[in-house]
Amino acid sequence: MMLQNKQIAIIGGGPGGLTLARLLQLKGVNVKVYERDVDRSARVQGSPLDLHENSGLAAIRKAELLGEFKNHYMEGADRTTITNEKAEIVFSDHEIYKEEDFGHEHFRPEIDRGVLRKILLASIQPENLVWNSHFLSMEKHHDGWLLHFKNGMKAYADIVIGADGANSKIRPYITDIEAFYSGITMLEGNIYDAEKRVPEITQILRGGKLMAFGNEKNILMGQKADGVIGFYASFKAEEHWVSKSGLDFSDTSQILDWFKKHYAEWSPIWNQLFENTTTPFIPRPINCMPLNQTWETLPNATIIGDAAHLMPPFAGEGVNMAMLDALELSEILTDVKHASIYNALVSYETAMRKRASVIAQESLDNGNIMHHVDALSTMSNFFSGQ
Repeated sequence: MMLQNKQIAIIGGGPGGLTLARLLQLKGVNVKVYERDVDRSARVQGSPLDLHENSGLAAIRKAELLGEFKNHYMEGADRTTITNEKAEIVFSDHEIYKEEDFGHEHFRPEIDRGVLRKILLASIQPENLVWNSHFLSMEKHHDGWLLHFKNGMKAYADIVIGADGANSKIRPYITDIEAFYSGITMLEGNIYDAEKRVPEITQILRGGKLMAFGNEKNILMGQKADGVIGFYASFKAEEHWVSKSGLDFSDTSQILDWFKKHYAEWSPIWNQLFENTTTPFIPRPINCMPLNQTWETLPNATIIGDAAHLMPPFAGEGVNMAMLDALELSEILTDVKHASIYNALVSYETAMRKRASVIAQESLDNGNIMHHVDALSTMSNFFSGQ
């Protein structure tokens, strides 16, 4: 095996990096995950995830974690409600019987991002996880890399895999291509004890997903674990809106005033979201890697997930693509048909870029549709099969 006696370093302990570590661990590979978080409870997790049969769930199966996933996924959280800006329901599939289940092409079970991370963390041997490891830089050393971390630690790796997200510190070692702004910004909020704090919204959500469309703006929402609701106000904005807005995202009254002004046509019922969010709100400019990107493969380093192909979230594919990257890379690196690690990485990166380009285009197109003046009718017709 090409990886025999090789030390693999994965930078980043998100779903992609942890999935890759689990898959390589199962194959007896020496692998370590370097994660900047102090410990496994340090990170505030984002929105729920829906895993897809041929990507995220395929990786979960290969990682021998499907049983754990079934024990923890949120049954019914894939149900969808669509409303207009007045919170009037235009479409709901909550009462529609679905035969879809695990193994069905269109079944997309939802799981809380934090819960998925816990499942993956529990599957990895403790000695293969290095916490409080904020990556700073790396330099060529013998046939591999010497890694430098903020806490002064150094580590050697024969192969480095960047799984460190949109602002990857590994990506610049691979390519100088940068992401472009999609024209859309999202403002994220989380509400704890949502049934008590926002009862009207909770009744519309019904433990599933909600999409509200009006005036080329959205509110996108999903049920999380432990009674938490996560939501995004999604809107068109200039590229540097976050810095130019002058908003203090830790100030509830400021953000509420902004919402009332910017979403002036929307029902006051939505004000509940902003009045009850646990601050700070998190602004997220939505960026995307160029669809035609390419680079010269390195013999001992590569990237997966958002580090490789950041894309908008409007196709629900980001985490699924990261986990599929992990699955494909683990298979390629341990496949005896490749003459060298370099050849294996060339094969992985070529297929990955082609696959990701198609999905990124779909995500961009969906973003435009969802922020179009006709978004409500287009999306409700799509979900109702018209």
